[in-house]
Amino acid sequence: MTEPDRKEAEAPSLATLLRALIEDVQTLVEAEAGFLRAALAYALSRAKSIALLLVLALFFAFFTLMAIVVGLLLALAPLIGPWGALGLMTIALGLLGAVSLRLAIRRGRRMIRLLIGPDKDGGTV
Repeated sequence: MTEPDRKEAEAPSLATLLRALIEDVQTLVEAEAGFLRAALAYALSRAKSIALLLVLALFFAFFTLMAIVVGLLLALAPLIGPWGALGLMTIALGLLGAVSLRLAIRRGRRMIRLLIGPDKDGGTV
């Protein structure tokens, strides 16, 4: 056999190359799926402890805020009276709650607009 004939005989056919490509893609997909399964299993195993720590942090944050409120009530009572201190704290906490709610609603609407995207008229929702 001459040199060009030997190269043609050794060169894989298009069908062989396509089969090899399909096998490589299948291997890649299986490896990627395995990796994602392992990552999800790891995340789920850690989620319980993360949730517990978040609940604990919220618990301590709540009681810290309660201590601040009681301290402010005790500090303001001699200055404006107990009912005045109670009223002032109620108004202040109500305003803080209303501002927080308004910000949460605004951010929620913005997020929904980003997720939904533009409407048919070209504007945003």
